[in-house]
Amino acid sequence: CVANFSAFSMPLVVKGRLVRAAGNHSGAVRPEYRGRGLYRPLKKRAFDWAEREGFEAGILLTDKPDLYEPYGFQAVPQFRFQGAVPRTGFRLPMARDLDLKQQADLHITQMALEARQPVSEIFSVVRQKEMFLLNAHFDPDIRLSLLEEDNAVVAWKPQGETSLQILDVAARQIPPLAHILASLGAHFEWADVFFPTDRLCWDGVATRHQSDCVLMVQGLELGSQVQPFMLSPMADF
Repeated sequence: CVANFSAFSMPLVVKGRLVRAAGNHSGAVRPEYRGRGLYRPLKKRAFDWAEREGFEAGILLTDKPDLYEPYGFQAVPQFRFQGAVPRTGFRLPMARDLDLKQQADLHITQMALEARQPVSEIFSVVRQKEMFLLNAHFDPDIRLSLLEEDNAVVAWKPQGETSLQILDVAARQIPPLAHILASLGAHFEWADVFFPTDRLCWDGVATRHQSDCVLMVQGLELGSQVQPFMLSPMADF
């Protein structure tokens, strides 16, 4: 393989509506084959396939947005949500860390992802089990914890002694952030959430997220009327 551009089904929830979207990723040409016009036909073939299949939207992450603007893709800003940790008035069992190298823990995580409620009604993936598992595998700093009381798997990262990042939650019903944090540890005081918080019973301050890769969408109207959002890092592709 000397050049590649992949397209796949990536259903989304956008403003409470199910959107049949195509994800596009893994665009690359081996250095010794660059400059021969291989990449553009591959992109066009993938975009033509998505159009023939009836996808109403496209989505991709890139550090070269100018390559995709001619095809109708537009860069959209992403926002994470920050604020003081909410407190719950009752004690909850401590979460148990999951190890994907253990078959039983892998099965628990897979089942949570299969039956998950989209983490947000504003903007989120519907499934994408494979991306969640791959991102958890490739980033050793990501911790997966099982909240047995809420039957939820939380992907998160500690940030020092008193703060943490919440990257994603897989559950039939998303628990409030107060439940999540009470189960992860009472010592946390500050949370940084990397997806819209409309299901968390908590409002953080939207903060522009800076990244080497830009989120681009095609076929979606995401103007000023859409609340700030971010694609969970566990759905990165």
